[in-house]
Amino acid sequence: MQATFEKVRLGNRHLEEGVQALSSVAAAWKKLPWWVEPFTVAGVLIAFGIYSTAVIVFAGGQYEQYISPFFSFTATMDTPAWAPAFITAPMLLLWIPLGFRATCYYYRKAYYRAFFWDPPACQASAQTKEPRSAENYRGERALFVLNNVHRYFLYASFFVIAFLWYEAFRTVFTYDAGVQIAVGSLLWFANIILVSAYTFSCHSFRHLIGGNMNCYSCVKGGGARRKTYNFVSRLNAKHPQWAWYSLFSLLFTDIYLRLIAAGTIQDYVLISFGG
Repeated sequence: MQATFEKVRLGNRHLEEGVQALSSVAAAWKKLPWWVEPFTVAGVLIAFGIYSTAVIVFAGGQYEQYISPFFSFTATMDTPAWAPAFITAPMLLLWIPLGFRATCYYYRKAYYRAFFWDPPACQASAQTKEPRSAENYRGERALFVLNNVHRYFLYASFFVIAFLWYEAFRTVFTYDAGVQIAVGSLLWFANIILVSAYTFSCHSFRHLIGGNMNCYSCVKGGGARRKTYNFVSRLNAKHPQWAWYSLFSLLFTDIYLRLIAAGTIQDYVLISFGG
């Protein structure tokens, strides 16, 4: 019993040290010059865009039971005969996750600051770099009016999320090896959990499941909707973090597939039975 308590105590101490380390990183980040954040965001988004484009244009998307999240649902599809030569199957579905992220409230803030410097940051010294005065702001106009269709990209994203969950379970329930849990399986599930957290912490989803109601007790099932709304609201408080976590999980999951396909690393099976 004493040994168990000692393990718990050590575990709690390590957890506290980890939280303190993250807090120290966050505090140090805030002390950096204001331009570091928009430049970093721009660099990360550009690098992700180049990598994902190269993958869907020039690379395959499936290895054994694993399907790259960039190729979800389309890994075994043939490109339609009417499509131009440069069009690949993943591009037929890419507009959904791309449109969802591009019109996302958080990402709009991120790329407005990173690419347009509108504004580049909240600090007073950064406001002087803005291309227009605050008095001249007239809202999102011209092409950016299309950001208002964000909720429809959300509805389409439910389809993508369903297939990502299906493909995650496929890494466990295989046709030839029975049931197995490998390192890749854990990575695929971590990815879809993070992507789901990002999707369902969306402001539009929060509005959909309860934010548009004035009286929960006035409708049938109002109590359940209120609890769901409160849960989504807690997720929504971390929506920017889910946006970045899910972006990197998509990247790491795809890279892992390519590393095991190339034989660079081995996909270790942790649990296997029934094969």
